[in-house]
Amino acid sequence: MPLIPPETVEQINAANDIVEVVGGYIPLKRAGAVFKALCPFHQERSPSFTVNPARQIFKCFGCGAGGSVIRFVMTYENLDFVTAARKLAERAGIQIVETAMTAEDGARVTMRRRLLALHLEAADFFHLQLMKKPAAQIARDYLKTRGVSAEVARSWKLGYAPDEWDAMREFARQRSYSEEELTESGLVKTREEDGDPSRFYDRFRGRVMFPICNDNGEVIAFSGRVLEADAKGAKYINSPETMLFKKGAVLFGLHKSKRALIDKSSAIVCEGQLDLITAFEAGVQNVVAPQGTAFTERQARKLKQYCEEVVLCFDADAAGEKAAERSLASLLFAGLAVRVAEMPPGEDPDSLIRGQGAEAFVQRIAAAKDFFDFQIDRMAARPDFQTTQGKMRAARKMAGHISHIADAVLRETVMNEVTRRLEISVGEFVKLLKAPTPPDDTPAEAAVEHIELDPAMRLLALAALRDEAARAWLLEEPWQDLLAGEPDAALVMKLLAFPLRPGDTASTGALLSTLSEAEEAAVCGLLDARAPENAMAIARDCWLEIERRKIRRKIDALKARQKAPSLDLGAMAKLHEEILDLQKRLSDIARPLTPPL
Repeated sequence: MPLIPPETVEQINAANDIVEVVGGYIPLKRAGAVFKALCPFHQERSPSFTVNPARQIFKCFGCGAGGSVIRFVMTYENLDFVTAARKLAERAGIQIVETAMTAEDGARVTMRRRLLALHLEAADFFHLQLMKKPAAQIARDYLKTRGVSAEVARSWKLGYAPDEWDAMREFARQRSYSEEELTESGLVKTREEDGDPSRFYDRFRGRVMFPICNDNGEVIAFSGRVLEADAKGAKYINSPETMLFKKGAVLFGLHKSKRALIDKSSAIVCEGQLDLITAFEAGVQNVVAPQGTAFTERQARKLKQYCEEVVLCFDADAAGEKAAERSLASLLFAGLAVRVAEMPPGEDPDSLIRGQGAEAFVQRIAAAKDFFDFQIDRMAARPDFQTTQGKMRAARKMAGHISHIADAVLRETVMNEVTRRLEISVGEFVKLLKAPTPPDDTPAEAAVEHIELDPAMRLLALAALRDEAARAWLLEEPWQDLLAGEPDAALVMKLLAFPLRPGDTASTGALLSTLSEAEEAAVCGLLDARAPENAMAIARDCWLEIERRKIRRKIDALKARQKAPSLDLGAMAKLHEEILDLQKRLSDIARPLTPPL
């Protein structure tokens, strides 16, 4: 890994208040001396994720995640240490001078930085084409028919990709971007189907361009809409997945709408970018859009950080109904209430707002039905619904949906309402249910590896971490010799080896940056624990307990050697003398200074 000097890491931690940084990603609520939220790293119904401003750490008591402000950014954005540290350094205006760096790490850090710069310049390029170039008149005319003004186009930095094979490529090459960077960005493709991977061409040509941003507003990808009504290609094409862009993790518009999501505690889900933009600019700002697919578990969990319910706003046709069903599993498993707003036949949010005004759209949202009522109403309108077979088909379908609800109370409430509507017994319906399962599209995420220290090591670590006098005493003793080879000692040795200043949050943050994710979580647990009142006595007792363990193991090893059949009397006597010496030492240190651990 590249190395950032500890003093620079301290500067970064000191300059980035963890409450402000974490609060920029997820909504935090004050709870006494700390702030709480639903954990962004695992699925939960009650908040167990805390941010401690006094100690400048976060800790989740559900999945075990924890650490400094740098660790939070690393985990939330899936970044390496240097990239996360650099991001926070830039936020605070701190210059980073990296020292040792492996070629692989250096290449990755550089590539990510270059791709972000390339996407920003590409967005400017496409936007300039749309606003100024004669060839983009077709795009301006199209946006005008969709009610998109020049002001809105500027606000969302909409653009136009010239209908040329290499306009974007040539623009980027003139700014010294390499072919590798262009292909890694997804803005350029190779003609591999022609057997010539050295021939490059623009991925986006002759399309209106929508920049896709991460939660912080950085451009990480693009979506391009075709302009010709009879075009042979796909209506929309998106950037491929890159180190910046993971399709199943990004929600279009979230960087602009997350404040409104919190205020309304509700998210209106639109199918397309223009639907979202039209709604947002009309004043309905609690809107998001998936990237042309059903919701993934990660997208749903992200929404759960901001709101309690989702209103699916899809077309009022069979395709819209199927789109709603595809999103349901992830949303229900995330613990979100789901309603469905029906659009008038032939309308979508964009056309409804432009034709009848925002109020008509708001009324549709207010009248949105609970998803299960919506589904049953749809099925009840079919001729076979009144038959036994029709009822059973409906029951099986509803049971499949309800099986995705992880919350027991919500699951039972929905089940009771569904069985009432279907006029079947709860007992029979329960037989159709399965245990709550995550959606098929995304595997359940594993919890952070947990480090469980034995009592003596834990108390020794606590004293070394929290008490200046106890730490100074330990450092004067031969702690490397005592701890060498001891189980669970690796973390304590790292705590003692680091030039820590107990109680100094910046110094603690620098220490955390040197630890693994599991070690960092364990140390944050110690930081959240109550500081020992008699730390010096505890440190000495723990020292003696560890020394006693070592002596007992040595005695057991010597006794095992005594049983060797080939041992002569002289060697036997020598071993016996060593055992007696060790037993005397064990007797001398048998009495603790404080009550038992």
